[in-house]
Amino acid sequence: MKILNVAGARPNFMKLAPLVREMQAHSGISALLVHTGQHYDINMAGQFFRDLQLPAPYASLAVGSGSHAVQTAEVMKRLEPVLEEARPDLVLVVGDVNSTLAAALTAVKLQIPVAHVEAGLRSRDRTMPEEINRLLTDAIADYLFVTEESGRDNLLREGVDARRIHFVGNVMIDALEVFRPLWTASTIHHRLGLSAREYGVVTLHRPTNVDDTRTLQDLIEALLEVSGEIPLVFPVHPRTLNRLSSLNGTAARLKPDPQTPTPLGLRCVEPLGYPDFMALVAGARLVLTDSGGLQEETTALGVPCLTLRENTERPVTVTHGTNRIIGTSSRRVVDEAFRVLHSPCPAPPRPPLWDGHAAERIVAILADIRSETHSR
Repeated sequence: MKILNVAGARPNFMKLAPLVREMQAHSGISALLVHTGQHYDINMAGQFFRDLQLPAPYASLAVGSGSHAVQTAEVMKRLEPVLEEARPDLVLVVGDVNSTLAAALTAVKLQIPVAHVEAGLRSRDRTMPEEINRLLTDAIADYLFVTEESGRDNLLREGVDARRIHFVGNVMIDALEVFRPLWTASTIHHRLGLSAREYGVVTLHRPTNVDDTRTLQDLIEALLEVSGEIPLVFPVHPRTLNRLSSLNGTAARLKPDPQTPTPLGLRCVEPLGYPDFMALVAGARLVLTDSGGLQEETTALGVPCLTLRENTERPVTVTHGTNRIIGTSSRRVVDEAFRVLHSPCPAPPRPPLWDGHAAERIVAILADIRSETHSR
């Protein structure tokens, strides 16, 4: 069975790493990897291939940046000849980026079966491009692998045949466990002069937060206020870095006084590789983010997370985890952060099947499906 796995952005690499690893251990499966190049900077992509021990791509499409329409169209145009040459039995896509939808559409039009890992997640906010990608990918995929029960419920509500849905757990947690030796060996705390549970972590990249100058200004002001009580480390996404320069007088306030031995402040650093970033998150007292994947990782690690959005497509991180959805009001961000800092750390159990074995379940199901198809 030849499976062509498609990755376009950093979260895709993390989800594919345990899947490709499991496929490589299966004698009946040949695993190919295509990198669309949606994230093309070495810090955003190449470093992840090394850290996550991913094989060299069968093909690199070098799509790069562009509008949603341009990026989606370019992936489709460049992937089609790759699929015609490789002739895979299945195309596997993960997550909800433009590359996910584009690869699924291209494969379906070539009558190649599609599996979608992380299916069924819904924010019910159609202003989010990711929501459109999720809805459309699920509508055309043959095999839908869900991370939480809400995913199954959403798909059934949308009329999907229950036989196409498989509740398997979360491959993001597989990556967390498989690569635990790497991130526990990281020296990031020493390099940044940090002590466990005495700092917070910030990530911002969603267009609704970073493209609107007023929203970004308010968030940065709130983060600066919080960082007066606890240092906040801010690995700055390239998209966000471009926007920060437009904030009058704010950029100069982001770096702490280097003469202070244990500086407070909002400390901007370059994007980090997977081991360093996960070590940073695992040791944090608090995470403030607009990322979907980070909501899951903090839930698994028992780290309090404040999500800077009005909704989440991962409700299990709220009902079974450490996550709170707080929006982007600067006053609420400050109040919620101080509430976390002055309260005991929660330690809820992990959601069902977030046990590090999701990739095994997915590959076993795909192998069974292939066997059944051949026996007919």
